[in-house]
Amino acid sequence: MIFCYSKNMNTYKLIIAYDGTNYSGWQAQDHKPSVAGALNAAFKKVFKTDIRVLGASRTDAGVHALGQVARIQTDLAIPTEKLKWAWNNALSPDISIRSIQQGDNNFNPFCNVTQKTYHYHFFTERPSPFFQRYGYFYPYKMDIEFLRTVLQTFVGTHDFASFRSSEDVRTNTIRTIDSITLDYLPRYKAYRITVKGQKFLRHMIRRIVGASLSIASQGSAALPFLHKVFAARNPRHTLPNAPAQGLLLYKIIYE
Repeated sequence: MIFCYSKNMNTYKLIIAYDGTNYSGWQAQDHKPSVAGALNAAFKKVFKTDIRVLGASRTDAGVHALGQVARIQTDLAIPTEKLKWAWNNALSPDISIRSIQQGDNNFNPFCNVTQKTYHYHFFTERPSPFFQRYGYFYPYKMDIEFLRTVLQTFVGTHDFASFRSSEDVRTNTIRTIDSITLDYLPRYKAYRITVKGQKFLRHMIRRIVGASLSIASQGSAALPFLHKVFAARNPRHTLPNAPAQGLLLYKIIYE
């Protein structure tokens, strides 16, 4: 396959899906498998040149994506359909480039994000082995309607310092959650928590889900403890962090 080189860098916007089970996260890391690292390596294998894939969200180890947005810049001038076909063929089956568009050279996937949508899936009965790697099996009894109430505690603009990773050292921990909904998916016998907001702290969604499931399984008497944890602004507390395999980056919307 022969490609022409252009004098100027070409910018391509990608939408990528991946099963994060076998990766240490999105971000390229030395001596650890990552989604970005796999994309970079596959591109070099096919096109014999280095690139750096820049992603909109640095998903953690084990987290999945359906709508990760990324950018590459290269002096290769490649028709987008050929680029997508050749690059996908060099990737592991657990990563798929869903679309590629040639874009503005000023496009940065970190900038001008208006909303990110995440899904968190969990099971209340032992899941099928075909689905279990995409959700969290939570075996404890709970009132699902009360869980809906607990989740609404997090909607709006709050200081989420208590619901971030202890490794997240950012000083600004104010974030806005636009909405949280809970739906049942009969086909998979799974529940889906949908969280929408512009930006999130590291582990924020997983900590919200873990805390909510724990409080919902204890009953309404435990709700004041959640409020106490919220007010403490300290991530070191006893409420759990939901495991990574239930989290999916579903969609990113830009201005």
